[in-house]
Amino acid sequence: MAHDDSQVTEKANTPSSGLAVSIDDAVQNPGLPPHRERITDKDPKADKAAERTVYTLFYLSVAASIWAVAAYMLFPIEDMEFTSIRNNNMYIGLGIAFALLAIGVGAIHWSKSIMSDKEYVEERHATRGSEETRAHVVKEFETANEESGFGRRKMIRNSLFAALAASILPGITLFRGLAPNDGKDPVALLKQTTWDEGVHLTRDPSGTRIKASDVTLGSAFHVIPETLLDVSHDDGFLNEKAKAMVLMVRMRPEQITEREERKDWSYDGIVAYSKVCTHVGCPVALYEQHTHHLLCPCHQSQFDVSDEAKVVFGPASRPLPQLPITVDDEGYLIAKSDFTEPVGPSFWEIH
Repeated sequence: MAHDDSQVTEKANTPSSGLAVSIDDAVQNPGLPPHRERITDKDPKADKAAERTVYTLFYLSVAASIWAVAAYMLFPIEDMEFTSIRNNNMYIGLGIAFALLAIGVGAIHWSKSIMSDKEYVEERHATRGSEETRAHVVKEFETANEESGFGRRKMIRNSLFAALAASILPGITLFRGLAPNDGKDPVALLKQTTWDEGVHLTRDPSGTRIKASDVTLGSAFHVIPETLLDVSHDDGFLNEKAKAMVLMVRMRPEQITEREERKDWSYDGIVAYSKVCTHVGCPVALYEQHTHHLLCPCHQSQFDVSDEAKVVFGPASRPLPQLPITVDDEGYLIAKSDFTEPVGPSFWEIH
C-alpha cells in the first residue's frame, strides 16, 4: 500500500495530473506603482527654478548657433592654411554641437521636471474612431498642452522656438562656402577651367603627357590639363584642379553611343568626362570596366560613360560634362576646347 500511495503522489505532481490553474489566477495585474511626486510638483520655487533652467539652456543654444556663424567669419577656411582649416572646423563644430546639445538637454529636463508625469493607461483599437472619439482626441491634445505648459509657459516656448530657428543658421551660413567668394558669378567661374584648345592631357599627379596608343581597352586615367602644372598653390592650384580634373577611359568605338554633334568629341574609343559629380561635387573616380559605369562614392550616383555619362542611378540630375579630345601630330591626346557647360553640382541651376 505504501508503494501504491507513492505512485499516486507522483502522478498528482506531474503536468498530466489534470490540475488546471487559470491565467488570471496565476498572473495578477500588479497595477500602476504608487505615484511619487517630484520636488517641482511640491515646491513652487523648485518648479520656477526648473523652468529657468530650461529656457536658459534654449537661449544658450541660440548663443551657440550665433557663435557658429561668427566662427565661420572669424576663421575663414578660404585662407587654405592648416591652422585656419583646423580652427574653422573646430569652432564651427563646437558651436553647432553645443547648440543641438543644449536643445536636447533642455527638452529632456523640461519633460522630466516640469511636464506632467502621472501614469495612465490608454486603450487602443485599430478602427477609426467616431466623431465623439475624435472630439475626445482634440480634448486630449488640449490637456497635453495644459500639462506640458507649452501654451502657458511662454518663456520656455519662445526660447525653444528661438533655439530651433537659430540652430538652422550655421547650416545656411556654411552653404556660402560652396560658392566662390570673389564677387564673381559662380556659374561663369564653373564654366571656365584651364582646359583650352590644344592643351595636352596629362596624368594626375605626375603631369606626364598621354599618347593615345598607351591607353589600353578598359583602362582609366586620372587626368589634369598640362597648363595646370604652371599654376602654383598660391595662385589657386587646388581650386583650378577641382574644376578641371577629368577621368578618361577607353572602350571599343562601337560600344559608344554618341549624338551626331558629339561624334568628334572622342578619339578611337577614348572619352574624357569631368570627375566632379553633378550632385554635390564629390570626385567621381570609381570605374566599373564591365558596365562602363562611373560611381560617385559619396551618394552612389552612377554614370554610363558609354552613353555620354548619363545618370543611371542615384540623386545626380544631369550627365557629367564631356571634354572634347583629339590627338596632336605626335599622337598625344589634347583637348579640342574647354567644357561646353559648367562643371559641378546642379543646384547652381546650370543645366
